[in-house]
Amino acid sequence: MTKLTPRNERMALLCAISFLNLSIFALAGEMKDVDSTSSKQNRIEIKDFAFNPQTLTVKSGEKVTWINRDEEPHTVVSVEKQFKKSAALDTDQEFTITAGAPGTYTYFCSVHPKMTGTIVVEK
Repeated sequence: MTKLTPRNERMALLCAISFLNLSIFALAGEMKDVDSTSSKQNRIEIKDFAFNPQTLTVKSGEKVTWINRDEEPHTVVSVEKQFKKSAALDTDQEFTITAGAPGTYTYFCSVHPKMTGTIVVEK
């Protein structure tokens, strides 16, 4: 077996550290993709003066995010005050809540009250 020189030992160590760092970054990227996928499932798009999907079912404790894709401002207001209302959302702005107790949460846009939606929260 050939003995490595101190310079070659350092190079081998640096290669091993670089490989380890790349592996960690790759795993972190995979975990991030999983998180972004689950949050996309709980996304409500505001477009063409409607909430889409109009009804969304989530588990208690999950986050729900609305994003305004219209050129007009919109709000998200709980009919039964089950969550804090949003500020006026301009184009591409988001509003996120954490689903609370199980039940049916109805909401509307206070600027355009005919815009309504429902979140069903399960255990």
